[in-house]
Amino acid sequence: MGKVLEVKDLVTTFRIGKKEYEVLRGISFDINENETVCMVGESGCGKSVTTLSIMDLLPNNGRVVSGSIKLNGQELTTMSPKERNALRGKRMGMIFQEPMTALNPLLTIGRQLTEGLRLHKGLSKEEAWKVAVTYLEKVGIANPEDRMKQYPFQLSGGLRQRIMIAMVMAVEPSLLIADEPTTALDVTIQKQVLVLLNKLKKDVSTGVLFITHDLGVVAEIADRVIILYSGRKVEEGSIETIFAKPLHPYTVGLMKAVPNVDEDDFDIQPIPGTFPNITEDIGGCRFHPRCPYATERCRTEVPAELEIEPGHTVCCHKVEEERGK
Repeated sequence: MGKVLEVKDLVTTFRIGKKEYEVLRGISFDINENETVCMVGESGCGKSVTTLSIMDLLPNNGRVVSGSIKLNGQELTTMSPKERNALRGKRMGMIFQEPMTALNPLLTIGRQLTEGLRLHKGLSKEEAWKVAVTYLEKVGIANPEDRMKQYPFQLSGGLRQRIMIAMVMAVEPSLLIADEPTTALDVTIQKQVLVLLNKLKKDVSTGVLFITHDLGVVAEIADRVIILYSGRKVEEGSIETIFAKPLHPYTVGLMKAVPNVDEDDFDIQPIPGTFPNITEDIGGCRFHPRCPYATERCRTEVPAELEIEPGHTVCCHKVEEERGK
C-alpha cells in the first residue's frame, strides 16, 4: 500500500496577543491507502488543529511554523495558497462535525453536490447530476432525485451527514479527514455512518484520518490509533495493541475512564488534574502534572519516541527505563 499522507515534525502556533504559543509540538505520522487512522485525545489536545494544518484552513492567528506535510509524496507546506486550494476537495476532502454549518443553507443539495464534481472532475451539469444521484444512493438515501431538489434545513442531521460524505467521496479524494463526524448523531445513525465510511474507503482506496474522543468509535473503525496530549503524540499503535497493551500513563488513563457495560459493578477512574492551557509553560513531559509516576526527569526532559515493536511507539521516560532494565 502506498502512503497517502506523511506528516513529519509538524509545529503549529497560535498568536494570542503579542505572543505565539505552540499548539502542535512536532507531530509525525502517516496514513496508507485504504487505512483509517484515528486520532484520540481530550478537547484541546490538538486533534482539530492537526486537520486544519493539513487542509490549510487555520484561522488568521494560526500558522504552520515548521515540519513537512506530504500528500501522495507532494510537499504541501511549500505550495502557494492557490495551489493548496486546488487540492482541497479534489485530492483531500473533509467531513465536519456539524454538517448544517458546512452546507450552504441557501443552495439546494443538488447544486452543492454537483458543484465540486463540475469543478474538480470537469463534468457537465447533466453528468455531475447523474454521479451525485449515484452517490446519494451509495450512502443509503432513498428517493435521491427528490433529495437533490431540497435544502439542508429540510433534512435531518443524519441525512445531512450522509450528504456531506457523498459530496466528499464523489470526487474520489486520496485523503479523507473526518473531524468528529458522528458526535451529533444518535447511536443508530452513528453506526450506519461508520459502516458507510468503511465501505466507501475500500471502494475508492482512500486513506482516512478520523478525529474523535470516543473510544467506542475508535474500536469500530480504526486500523491504527494515535494518542495526542497537549500537542504531542504520546503513543501510536494498531487498534489491537492500544486496547490490549496501552503503555503511556495517559493512554492507560483514557482506557480506565471508559465504562465497562459488560460488568454489573464497573468502576470509572477519571484522570486526575486538569488539561493544560496552551499558554501554560510546562517543562519536560506535558503530562507530568497529572501523572502518578512523574519523576524529576519527567519535569525537565521531553521524552523521546521509543519503538516498542514495529508500529507501536510511545513517548514516556517510565516505559523507557522499564525497557532498559
